[in-house]
This record gives sequence, structure tokens and C-alpha cells, in this order.
Amino acid sequence: MWWDERVSARFQRNLQPTLTYWSVFFSFGLCIAFLGPTLLDLRCQTQSSLSQITWVFFSQQFCLLLGSCLGGVFKRTLAQSLFALFASSLAISLVFAIIPLCHNVVVLAVVMAVAGLAMGCIDTISNMQLVKIYQKDSAIFLQALHFFVGFGALLSPLIADPFLSDTNCILSNATANASSNLPHIRKSLVPHHPGNLSHYDLPMKGMVVTHVSYAFWIMALINLPVPIAVFFLLYKERMVPCFNSSSHPLLSADELAMETRPAEKDDLSTTVQRPQVARGHDDLFSCCQSKNFRGASYTYFAVHITGALVLFMTDGIVGEYSGFIYSYAVEEPLSVVHKVAGYLPSLFWGFITLGRLISIPVSYRMKPATMVFINVVGVLVTFLLLLIFSYSVVFLFVGTACLGLFLSSTFPSMLAYTEDILQYKGCATTVLVTGAGIGEMVLQLLVGSIIHDQGSYSFLVCGMIFGGLAFTFYAFLLFFHRMYPKPSSDMDAASPDKPAVMDDTGLYQR
Repeated sequence: MWWDERVSARFQRNLQPTLTYWSVFFSFGLCIAFLGPTLLDLRCQTQSSLSQITWVFFSQQFCLLLGSCLGGVFKRTLAQSLFALFASSLAISLVFAIIPLCHNVVVLAVVMAVAGLAMGCIDTISNMQLVKIYQKDSAIFLQALHFFVGFGALLSPLIADPFLSDTNCILSNATANASSNLPHIRKSLVPHHPGNLSHYDLPMKGMVVTHVSYAFWIMALINLPVPIAVFFLLYKERMVPCFNSSSHPLLSADELAMETRPAEKDDLSTTVQRPQVARGHDDLFSCCQSKNFRGASYTYFAVHITGALVLFMTDGIVGEYSGFIYSYAVEEPLSVVHKVAGYLPSLFWGFITLGRLISIPVSYRMKPATMVFINVVGVLVTFLLLLIFSYSVVFLFVGTACLGLFLSSTFPSMLAYTEDILQYKGCATTVLVTGAGIGEMVLQLLVGSIIHDQGSYSFLVCGMIFGGLAFTFYAFLLFFHRMYPKPSSDMDAASPDKPAVMDDTGLYQR
């Protein structure tokens, strides 16, 4: 294997939980990307207007952010985390199965809100658990985790495509005129990012003709092995109530001893006296409690804030670029043919997925700080070149691919880097996940309103500004990293090389 024997042995010992967390993130990707291409058929199913149906996007995204904030509540023990992942992944399968039965737009919005909550919990808990297991070696496994998001996001539109209506799926007297706009509108509805559709008029009354239900049932079946995998992990850890109610570790005491460096001679009693190290990560509300701030230096807060701001900008760029690149391409001065412009969002997401796959081996040879630096500089340079060659259709495609590559590994690399700075004792995972989610929501709304007022050219200008801000915040993060106090020798028990804190029985605490 291309990594060293120590990491390989650690991966083999944690093979089942690692694969389980990866598969759960596949559910996340599967659920986040289906709504865009199927939204017109869902509009027909609910017999609602385009402006009404696009509120389904908001309900999903808002509850995803809420679920990310609340996800940390379920990480206090491994059992709580796994039960939350089991419930969340099972909820996604149930959502896929229930969507064809939703014939009212409000009911559909509620169902998608449930899906958003489940996705938010998956996002926070899976990241936290992988960081807990691998700690200093977590970068490579986080890259793989986020590859599965991209894989699921690519797969669900492909599953839905054969079942989408070629003509307007509500048959009425106005169908002939409305059907001519359908390809243009559908291409505007890229994965989970609707464009401005208020100027399109489609019939709301008539006979509904759509077969998109089959796509959702297929996705429900494809996702079903994921909660089964989480259940088997619960069973292996003897956490299923009908078998054993006690909590067992993912790593035995003997395996933990192998992970501990020989030079570390702190006794267990000294380790137990540091409960704040064992706590590790909390939900957003627990992180904000004043008792967690006692004795913390200003650099502790600065690392959290600047790291979240970098992801606020970079994840916001992902949202606004995938949401408006099609609209930008079809407008002047480029005036790209609608069918050709429709490939741009797919190209963007495809290279995000490819970049995450490439980042798996790269992250083992390169430090997370270096990868983030390359990413933010690459995003800034790409937007600069897109502005310079704003009249070139060819470079628009090249720039879209490059932007997807540079943005692909930013989140997992930043997460690994920030957690390493804080010696895995802060609330970095929760704060960063929340910051990224807020950025994806806020920047998309902001850019949409700016484009509406200032024209399509402002789309690239906004991207350039956001890229520059991401680079600036990252420079501040590097500065605060240098100022952050290094762990002293008497705090070796809190070293990121140690996977967790052991209690006086030698069992693995989560």
C-alpha cells in the first residue's frame, strides 16, 4: 500500500467503522443532488408553481444547517453517534420512498426538511468520528469521506435522468408553449441550487403524467444497505439493546497500547484528571458555553473563527458557482447554447469528485496546511483568469474544471489542519461544518441578488472577491497558528498522536 505500515495497520483495525462512515456520506451525497433535476416533475406531482416548489430547496438547506449545529449533541458516546447515524441514513431511505406519495408542496417541504436534518447530523457526526479514530492521520480518510459525497451527488442525477419528463408533465391547453421552455428550465435547476425561475410560466392544472417516482424508489433501495451497515457496526460493538446494553470500544486496550508512542510514560491516573481532553468535540451550543472558554487564549478563538471563515467563503463559492454558472454562460457576452451550457454544472461537480479522489493519495504525502494554501491560491488565480478571458467559451470550461479541482479538497484539508492546531481539544469540527453550511446558503442568496441588480458579469467579480477573502482569512489562520501555544511535555497525554483518552480500566472512551 502507498502509505506506511502504521497507518495501514490502523486502517485495518478500524476497517468496518471507516467503511461505514464513508457509506453514510454516500447517502449524504445521494440526497443532496437529486432535487435539482427532478424539481419540475415534483412540481407536476404537487401541482404547484415554480416559485412555490423552489421553497423545497430552502427547507432542505435550512434544516441541513440546523442538523449540522445539532449533530454534535449525539457524539457524547459512540453508541449515541451510531444510533444517530442509523436513524439518519434510514430516514433518507424513507424520504426517498415517501416523496412519490407527496401530492402537496407543503408536505414535500416538510419531508425534505426531515432529510435536511438527517443530512446535517451525518455531516457533523461522520467528520467527528473519523477525526476521533485517526486524529493526526485523519487527513487522508477525510479526503476519502468527501469523495463519497461527490460520488453520491453524481449518481443520483444519473438515476433520475431516464425517468424525467421530456415534455411538460401537466397536460393542458398551454402545454405546447410551455414545453419549449422545459429544457432551459431544467438545466437551470442544477443540484440543490435553483436559479431565477420567476419569469417562466408553466401550467398548474391538468392531468399529471410523470414517472419520476421510479427514480426515487430506486434511490431508496440503493441507499438501504447504508443503515444496514450502521446496524451491523452497532451489533459488532454490542450496542444493540436486545444483545448488550454496554458500550464497547472500537479499539481494544492492547491495540491502543500499540498506538501510543513508547516515550510516553504518563500513568492512567494522570490522564483521567484531564476530562476536558476527553470531551473533544461538542455541539454548537455546548461549544458556546462560557465554561469552555475559561483559561483559553485569544488564539484559541481566532483559530476557530478564521478556519470557519475560510470555509464560509470556499463552500459559498461552491454554492454560488454551481448555482449560477449556467445562467452566466447563456447570457451575453458568451451566449452559450443552452444545451452546451447545461454541461457546465456537471463538469464542475465531476471535477470536484475527481479532485477528491486524487486528494486521497496526495493528502498522505502533503500537509493539510499546504493543500489548503494551494486550494485558496488556485481558486483566486482561476477567477482572475476567468475575468481576463471572460469572452472565451473554451476557457470558461477549462476554468470551471480547474475551479472544481481546487475546491474539492478544501473542506477536509481545512478540517484536518484546524483540528491538528487545536490538538483535537476544541470545537473545530462543529464550528467549521456550521460555517461552511452558512456560507453555502448566504453567498448564494447574495450573489443571486447582485446578479439580478448588476448583471451577469458581477458573477465572476463576486467569485474573485470571495476568493480573495478566503486567501486573506487563511493568511490570518497561518498567523494565529504561529501564535498558538505549543503543547508542553506534561501534556503529552493530549498529543494528537494518541487516539483518545483511556480511563482507569484501559477502555477506549468516545
